[in-house]
Amino acid sequence: MLDDRDYMRQPEYRDPMFRGFHWSWTVILLLAYAAIYLTELVVGKAFPDSNFFFGHIAIQPTVQLVPGYMALSLEGLQKGYLWQLVTYQFMHAGFLHLFLNSWAIYVFGRELESTLGARRYLALVFSSGIVGGVFQVLSALLAPGLFGGEVVGASACAFGLVAAYATLFPERELTLLIFFVFPATVRARVLLMVSVALAVAALVLGIFVKTDNVANAAHLGGMAMGWFFVRKILQGNWTGLSGAMRPAEASQPRRPKLEPSESKGDTEFLEGQVDPILDKISAHGIGSLTAREREILEAARKKMSRT
Repeated sequence: MLDDRDYMRQPEYRDPMFRGFHWSWTVILLLAYAAIYLTELVVGKAFPDSNFFFGHIAIQPTVQLVPGYMALSLEGLQKGYLWQLVTYQFMHAGFLHLFLNSWAIYVFGRELESTLGARRYLALVFSSGIVGGVFQVLSALLAPGLFGGEVVGASACAFGLVAAYATLFPERELTLLIFFVFPATVRARVLLMVSVALAVAALVLGIFVKTDNVANAAHLGGMAMGWFFVRKILQGNWTGLSGAMRPAEASQPRRPKLEPSESKGDTEFLEGQVDPILDKISAHGIGSLTAREREILEAARKKMSRT
């Protein structure tokens, strides 16, 4: 019974670094990003005039963007290249771009994949990227001179994972390296709020000042979808923007009713000791449990295995 709950499964990734490395969809995605980036470099050098990945600027008859087939652009979608909403997620504009996105997906994706399962995890990744791409294209539609051009990268996916992680584990503490040097410990919900604030500020600033080619609208869209995926689709909470964060009722099997032959003590044990611990895991993650609480869960597993 306890193992049926998503947040009671033992995490597949127990070490923060690469010890215990094994195949997973997170690893497969990272390898795909790297392989396609290398393919971009090879094709770009071998066929510099090709628009297979990226488009180019045409001067005749007027100055216009001839869209690439894989990079996301408003012009490409207008031509019917709807697949760009998926293919752009696997492309990157440089090694640093690839590294930062891959690292974020590795850090947050491992536990989310273990918690959500493969299907829901992949749905989260790709839906965050698609919605982020839609946000970016809409911004280009509203202000093509400011937010137009081609978009590539898995940053919308990465920010979607950050939002989903913060929604599931809002009080989980994370240690970040600012500029890869200065350590800072923040709670997951604080990281999400800061990420949203920075994306909004950069998007507003881009209206008045020409900024770097960062798809801030895509970041916002990815975070919005990450939050929506957990809060509305998984947790099924349609009452508003706030409220207790609990696992989706539909995603956790109903507890089997105890048969009359089972003792009243079993019922009291489950309701009095196990349920509060499961609620704590739901709110703060399995890492928040004390040694005593883990012992109680182990005793509950053994008790249920005998029924």
